[in-house]
Amino acid sequence: MPIYFNSTLSREPFQFDSLGIRWEQEPNRRPRGFPLYHYLQTEKGVGSVTVGKEIYFLEEGQGILLAPGVPHEYHGEGGGWITLFATFSGLLQDSIPTLLRNAQVLLAEGEKGHAIRDIIQKAVKCFEETPVNLYQASLYSYQLLLLLADSRVMPEKTGSPAMEKYVRPVLKLIQDSYMEPLTLEELSGRVYISPQYLSRVFQQYMGCSVYEYLTGYRITRAKELLLRHPERRVQVIANEVGYCDTSHFILIFRNAVGMTPGAFRRMHL
Repeated sequence: MPIYFNSTLSREPFQFDSLGIRWEQEPNRRPRGFPLYHYLQTEKGVGSVTVGKEIYFLEEGQGILLAPGVPHEYHGEGGGWITLFATFSGLLQDSIPTLLRNAQVLLAEGEKGHAIRDIIQKAVKCFEETPVNLYQASLYSYQLLLLLADSRVMPEKTGSPAMEKYVRPVLKLIQDSYMEPLTLEELSGRVYISPQYLSRVFQQYMGCSVYEYLTGYRITRAKELLLRHPERRVQVIANEVGYCDTSHFILIFRNAVGMTPGAFRRMHL
């Protein structure tokens, strides 16, 4: 059950402070939370994580990210609980709350859980090299944070008819078709309601407009493509995330990130 700590003074913008895989997880109670962003995912068995009055049960491939200082406790349910985990630091760690939209708790499961597992396993190999490949590990840490930035805990009223009938299908449409020229009118038409009503219920349950969510999702995907495919032109990536006008994409990206796509790529590669 390997566990690795970053004992080197990091000059990377984001970095893993610790990593663990195939970890025989013991019960843990942290009334003052953990000092860093902490991600925990089940590899085998089932665990429960209590945050305030909420209890999250993590089955295989399901994970949870906790913000610094969030009181919590966790333990295995039944037999042995095997986990993987990661904590985050780096020169720009103070910007992580903004990247994660100040969420205190984020959940990951399904394909995202599998993708996170793969990233952590690749990062472990970086720590097994001599010397440790901190540069590549930094890239993996940022990829993981980008994946988590696209996660969110649904609002408390997730079981409401409007949430299930209108908002959740629109979220799925955006995730499946963000590369297409989506509009509010088209999305509302797909769920057979008016644009005005979709705007109202989406803002109520998601805390942002449909346009803001779509833009944020596209920018997250663009960041991933910029880092994963350094040879790919910005114009191509713009098209791949739903922008036919490259100049407009660069403007939107700069407004969201604070720099152009090219500058973002140069900073991280």
